[in-house]
Amino acid sequence: MEKNTDASLEELSTEEKMLLDNFNDSSRNSLKTLLGLYRGRYLKLVLSIIFFFIKHSPVWVLPIVTSNIVNAATQKPDDAGRTILINVVVMSLLLAQNVLSNYFHVWLYSKTIREMERDLRSAMVRKLQQLSIRYHNEMQSGRLQSKIMRDVEQIETLSSQIFISVLSIIMNVFVAFLVVVTRSLTVFVFFIGTIPVAVLIMVTFKSKIKRYNKEFRKEMEETSVRVMEMVELIPVTRAHALEDKETAKINNQLGHLASSGLKLDMVQSVFSSISWVAFQVFQVFCLGFTGYLAYKSVISVGDVVLYQTYFGQIVAQVSGIITLLPTISKGLESVNSVGDILSCHDTEDYSNKKKLTQVMGKIDFEHVAFHYHDSEQNVLDDFNMSVPAGKTIALVGGSGAGKTTILNLVIGFMRPTGGRVLIDGQDMSGLDLRSFRSHIAVVPQQSILFTGTIRENITYGSEDISDEQLQEVIKAANLDDFISSLPDGLDTMITEHGSNLSGGQRQRISIARAFVRDPRILILDEATSALDSISEKKIQNAISNLVKDRTTLIVAHRLSTIKDADKIAVIGQGGLREFGNYEELMAKKGEFYELKQMQS
Repeated sequence: MEKNTDASLEELSTEEKMLLDNFNDSSRNSLKTLLGLYRGRYLKLVLSIIFFFIKHSPVWVLPIVTSNIVNAATQKPDDAGRTILINVVVMSLLLAQNVLSNYFHVWLYSKTIREMERDLRSAMVRKLQQLSIRYHNEMQSGRLQSKIMRDVEQIETLSSQIFISVLSIIMNVFVAFLVVVTRSLTVFVFFIGTIPVAVLIMVTFKSKIKRYNKEFRKEMEETSVRVMEMVELIPVTRAHALEDKETAKINNQLGHLASSGLKLDMVQSVFSSISWVAFQVFQVFCLGFTGYLAYKSVISVGDVVLYQTYFGQIVAQVSGIITLLPTISKGLESVNSVGDILSCHDTEDYSNKKKLTQVMGKIDFEHVAFHYHDSEQNVLDDFNMSVPAGKTIALVGGSGAGKTTILNLVIGFMRPTGGRVLIDGQDMSGLDLRSFRSHIAVVPQQSILFTGTIRENITYGSEDISDEQLQEVIKAANLDDFISSLPDGLDTMITEHGSNLSGGQRQRISIARAFVRDPRILILDEATSALDSISEKKIQNAISNLVKDRTTLIVAHRLSTIKDADKIAVIGQGGLREFGNYEELMAKKGEFYELKQMQS
């Protein structure tokens, strides 16, 4: 049967390509990377800024209107009443338009940010699907979950602050300075004096806040990892009465998290209080300075109100951006955290690789060597073995002999550090492994099920199977009696990790999933090692149905279960120690015979 490989993993959307390019550009800093996340959406942001400017205009005009009304009331010109009326009408109209302009501003920036958030998480999920199995083995799932959920949320929060708070601050300060410089250079110079103070305070605290944010983020990831491990270990913990010990261990980690969070809170608190006091003092000086100018008749009483209002705005805005600095620092740290995934190059490369449309199932190992990247000792060394198409080969040997490594080399999870693995005479290093994997099925020792119905778990990846074919698969996997006994049959919900099923039931569902794929190559990794004898018998019958006319590699724990294998390969000391059928190896009375005797 020919199969078409789903190429969707290759076909990145334009937005995802831009996201990946953005994080792969090593010359960019965190802020540039953040802004690069919105490439392709800048028009919406510009329109959002325009509507923000319009909706925020009453804040900038109010001091002028207030000054005009105060001056008209105190100086009492002939047209004082008309002046007051005009200013009130203008201000009312500006206030009324806020409802509509605010709606368009929020809709534009919120739509843009939410789309970025969606595409960023999508790009991360896609990248996780492309990263090597070695990467996933070394990176705890809790840490990845924290990056996808918490860090992207922090980036979304940072974006919201930039497009609302920071934008508001910049515009308010700009308008305030613009109005003041057109009215009085003397007061403008006084206003400028706030800038060095703001810069000094920010420079003083920036590095500390960044460092504490980084420490807190790492502690949060570590806590996420520990909590996930704790949840998964609850049955073991409860069975051995280790609840207090596990609670103490998690509490210790929570203590580290709280301590790290307290350090961050305190440096932010000191930072905020110093900046607040400094700018409140400046505001008092401004009131005294402009009051003195009015006393000397250099400016009017209304101008005192105007300058005090604008200076109050500047103080509030500068204080606001200083207060936002911890949030900005936290968000930029999350940008770096997300970049840990998106800029990682430890991926399976499928570019310019040959796609397989048909697989016969012949597997050859030619002088294969393999060692893990953190070890110089070879697990396999000059390993040679040929597996004919359609034959069943059982792999046996002691723990650590390299049996599972051989399976992982065939699946392509690992690459040989020496020699070649050939599929139908073609070197796997030149193949698009996804097209190859569409022709294989794997039944692991621990069945992997997800929350959903039994039907969804069986047909995972092959949802177009007909009801007739599905019933044949269920019968072949010895699941028909079990499913018919359930009130909801195939639509029975499976809880997390299949906890509402027995081990044998879970394993037979895994076998049914393998049947559905109609594979040419079948990988069985100790599929019956953890089962009772009754469940094992049902699994063995299901496996006997499954392996017919398929190239099958079986890692066996119980040697009595592999009597029907075409060949048995005894793996040890990095190579192939013995190779033959069950009767031949037992008659030889070599290593296989000794292993069998130990289990008798």
